[in-house]
Amino acid sequence: MGEESTHLRPASIRPPSLVPGIPELVAGFTALWREGGDGRPDLGRTFTRRERSGKERALARFVDALRSETNRPPMSTADREAAQKRIFGAFDHFARQALDWQDRHIDILIGGGFDRGSTEFVRMAREFAPGTSSGDVFQACRNVWVANGLQRLLGLPVRLTPAIFAYSLLYPFTDNYLDDPAATDETKQAFNSRLRSRLEGHDVTPANPRERTIFDLVSMIEGDFARSEHPQVFESLIAIHEAQTKSLRLLRSEELRTEEEIAAIGLEKGGASVLADGCLVSGSLAPGQVEFLFGFGAYLQLMDDLEDVIEDGDAGLRTIFSRSAGREPLDAVTDRLFRFGARVLERLDGFGVPDAEPLRELVRTSLSQGVVTTAGRFKRLYTRSYLKALEAHSPFRFSFNNRQRRKLLRRRAAFTRLFESFAS
Repeated sequence: MGEESTHLRPASIRPPSLVPGIPELVAGFTALWREGGDGRPDLGRTFTRRERSGKERALARFVDALRSETNRPPMSTADREAAQKRIFGAFDHFARQALDWQDRHIDILIGGGFDRGSTEFVRMAREFAPGTSSGDVFQACRNVWVANGLQRLLGLPVRLTPAIFAYSLLYPFTDNYLDDPAATDETKQAFNSRLRSRLEGHDVTPANPRERTIFDLVSMIEGDFARSEHPQVFESLIAIHEAQTKSLRLLRSEELRTEEEIAAIGLEKGGASVLADGCLVSGSLAPGQVEFLFGFGAYLQLMDDLEDVIEDGDAGLRTIFSRSAGREPLDAVTDRLFRFGARVLERLDGFGVPDAEPLRELVRTSLSQGVVTTAGRFKRLYTRSYLKALEAHSPFRFSFNNRQRRKLLRRRAAFTRLFESFAS
């Protein structure tokens, strides 16, 4: 990727900018959310009691296997390799027995380079910024997984590039800066202005060491992509910066009156984020790719907003879900999320290369199951009949799945240490 940026285009050929543009994308997907229709799309197969019993046993064995690994942290390279082999083996059994995955699906994650990208990212993050918290590292790692998935969909080698590394750290770092209670509003506004100028390619003097670190990440991206050759890369970075800034300013504001206004902010933030991933993966995107990636990111953002509905409500952040939670059941808005996701994923068929179909299969099934599972965590926010209808499509009873999740959460710190050891 870095080599591509050194080859200059003929002067008569102008590199493409983002088409459609961000305003058109926001308007189009906000309309898709608003005009989503009625009812619930097909959520896939349902499960008998006997089938569910076997799948729950597989989940319980997998959770127990993970927990047991935290009781014997690896001390040597041989220990780490043995632990990874046991975890991969446990995951293989769980995925086949509980999720009905086949070889072509398992090979994507275990044999497709995703594991290497994660461990390499953790190691590089520790070297680049030794004081970075484990929470920030793993938040950033989620973006690495998205970028690696896009590489696979586009037929590119699955690897951690300097640009993906830098972008994955950029927004946890900037979010922490903007969320810092010790910083005044004036300080945050001045930082936002300087970062915007730096993203536009101007020489900007950082105000402090934290800003210097953030600007160094921008320089890494510039090292992978020449601005004159890849304008979409930097347009997408400016777009996500604007969306983040707008989100921070408006989601707490009383100026927001309608669901559509709140939806547009979330859709822009999520859409711009994954669109930037796509640009950083490929350097440039065709219009159809731009549109799909923006919609895909918007869908992922809505899923995150559902997952964070309680925390956002407590913090006074108004999202599509937190604005309604506790005032009315989330049945209707969650059905709207299912419909929106189904419409977005229709575009997945024409995205990427033909041999990425196993990954497309995983994306389709995993995302709808993710919404089902998340809704099952919030019993008091839904009607009983709605949750019963969703649970029929889950391979696990909601109560059972939630118990297993709590077991894992109680070992969160130990899992973090175990995962970080794999990057040693």
